[in-house]
Amino acid sequence: MYRFHGCELDPRGFELRRGGDPVRVERQVFGVLVHLIEHRDRVVPKIELLDVVWGNRFISDSALTTRLKDARRAVGDDGHRQEVIATVHGVGYRFVAPVEVIGESALPAECQTQEIHYCDSPDGVRLAYAICGEGPPLVKAANWLTHLDHEWSSIIWRHWIQWLAGAHRLIRYDERGCGLSDWDVTEFGLDAWVEDLELVADSAGVDQFPLLGASQGGAVAIKYAERHPDRVSQLVLVGAYCRGRLARARTEEERQEASLDLTLGQVSWRRGDAAFRQVFASQFLPDAPRETWDAFNELQRATTSVENVVRFLDAFAHIDVSAVAPRVRCPTLIVHSRDDIRVPESQAHELAKLIPGSRLVFLNSANHIITEHEPAWPVLINEVNRFLIA
Repeated sequence: MYRFHGCELDPRGFELRRGGDPVRVERQVFGVLVHLIEHRDRVVPKIELLDVVWGNRFISDSALTTRLKDARRAVGDDGHRQEVIATVHGVGYRFVAPVEVIGESALPAECQTQEIHYCDSPDGVRLAYAICGEGPPLVKAANWLTHLDHEWSSIIWRHWIQWLAGAHRLIRYDERGCGLSDWDVTEFGLDAWVEDLELVADSAGVDQFPLLGASQGGAVAIKYAERHPDRVSQLVLVGAYCRGRLARARTEEERQEASLDLTLGQVSWRRGDAAFRQVFASQFLPDAPRETWDAFNELQRATTSVENVVRFLDAFAHIDVSAVAPRVRCPTLIVHSRDDIRVPESQAHELAKLIPGSRLVFLNSANHIITEHEPAWPVLINEVNRFLIA
């Protein structure tokens, strides 16, 4: 929370107040304010604002100028006084009002550390799970590219942990073959992943809880919710899909594209060549800046082995929960980036049609993993928080 010039700005709650009263602003205007205030130690170039707030979409200088004008008006400033946002001609803009940071710590005291535990599956796989935060339980189904230790400080997942653990006892885990869990495993696939979720929930001692599934973790969460209707109170699916790339391929071209994905994964990890992994970064995070791509690549390197990469991608491609989804009975929220390259919006529509009574919300983003400083992030927070407390 930031306090300045008679205003309060809450990036996580997507809220701006002036004189104690809420101020309604467009998402891009809010994104401009957040980025400027968080980088108030320097002049922010125009091109940086365009990249961060609008990503790869073409936006004219006049559109940016209009958003700056709206941002100034929202905080009681204007282009003549420039008491909050100053224009540095030929360079960019700088947030110049004195700022008081309220609650600088990203997490409350009880969320500053995580406890890492281990449990053993019936087939001898040791699974790592972590607990942090206080409050009612919330379980996050595992997805690929997680590492309980590394993601704690990674800009890819750190803000997700901070948000989810802010009001819950968050339980998350590394799936078999990934992160701190055993990498040398025999069984791969949806059934094994659902059984691992069952084991983690039992080991953590939670009886009934909301369940969040992101990416392929959504399919795991769907099957678990169908299998355990008495334990899942609410289901949240973010960037999820019902059928993997090969399972939904209908043409030879689509099958070739899915097979190319497997080959690319194998080559990129085996060669240890960042250029190949960069292709994955550009698919997962097309709207993100280069530093986020680098962090994503770093997390990829620490997450799993070359052999497991291809096994994961092959298993993901064959996932199909289309027969299971109609039997889900808990309240379900589906949130999806409208321009997601990795998982097309058609998959979100399919989930919404199959899961009875589900609600679908699209985010104005192309990122498969929503980043902390894009306008879609506070929208995601608001939608999920509102759903969980309903």
